[in-house]
Amino acid sequence: MKQILIRIKHNTYVILYVSVMLRRFSRINSVPHYSVEQNKETGKFEIVSVASSSIEETSLGRSKSHPEYQYLNLIHDIINERQEYVGRNGRTFSIFGAGMVFSLEQGSIPILTTKKMAWKTCLKELLWFIQGHTDNNILQDAGVHIWDDNASRDFMESRGLGHYAEGDLGPIYGYQWRHFNAEYKGHTEDYTGKGVDQLGEIIRCLKDPVERFSRRLIMTAWNPCQLNEMALPPCHILCQFNVDNMNRLSCALYQRSGDVGLGVPFNIASYSFLTHLLAKHCGLVPHEFVYYLGNAHIYDDHVEVLTTQLLRSPFVFPRIEISVLRDDINDYKFEDFRVLNYQSYDALKMEMRK
Repeated sequence: MKQILIRIKHNTYVILYVSVMLRRFSRINSVPHYSVEQNKETGKFEIVSVASSSIEETSLGRSKSHPEYQYLNLIHDIINERQEYVGRNGRTFSIFGAGMVFSLEQGSIPILTTKKMAWKTCLKELLWFIQGHTDNNILQDAGVHIWDDNASRDFMESRGLGHYAEGDLGPIYGYQWRHFNAEYKGHTEDYTGKGVDQLGEIIRCLKDPVERFSRRLIMTAWNPCQLNEMALPPCHILCQFNVDNMNRLSCALYQRSGDVGLGVPFNIASYSFLTHLLAKHCGLVPHEFVYYLGNAHIYDDHVEVLTTQLLRSPFVFPRIEISVLRDDINDYKFEDFRVLNYQSYDALKMEMRK
């Protein structure tokens, strides 16, 4: 447990147990900050905010507690605060600073249940990242189209990257994970042994009985030297892995910008998949995914749909099984993963902003 010693006055000190505070916050945030009530006149169900004191009491009593409410409360809080901004790609409601903690124990994986998640698409994208790919055509061949808008000729030209071949996204996430800051010469180039293999070094440390406890197990996708070569600067920019004295692996992610309606649910699932995979690959036990958001925003045309999502009560999270232990992290396939007992409501349609 991490401790911070703080001097208050007159040489008086207190110890703050940061992990206890974070988990207490997570517990309070795992009950709804709102109630769903039926309007007697219209018969329609409406969202009603709950006083903070009531949230505290409900949390202590564990009534309606579910970790997915951390996400639903974020939706509620952003809509309720109504802080409106006009940015690069339209009008949003935003807050700055949010956090969530999800348990990964006993195979649990936080794939949201209050809407149907395309978790297969999410996992295929993650495996593409792990292999260091930057070619959107590979994703399309696997039936994944989440990068299509940002790979379009019009969008690439707007970024000054019209000279790239069709489908070339530049040195984005997976490239930085596996070949950090190597000179980028296009998606057809062989980058073996070039740049810094951040993920490879983390795996080496996690397999070492001493180095797995390092405080330097950090992987970043934010490379200021190459931001202008990327189709899109990274949103989820830095993750850190930690192993405790029970050999439990946790991941903390910092995300500078989060599209709460579409991107954030994917990011939660993706880094939870990654943590489960690294635990399996390195002989460790999955423990927690800790999620920090900088600018958390909802696009104006997503508000109505997300308000509908608040009317839904979460189901139990599914579990994940990884059927095989492979020698090389690059060799894992989609078929190696099973998601069990995933129950959800139907999908919610929202348009993605470029």
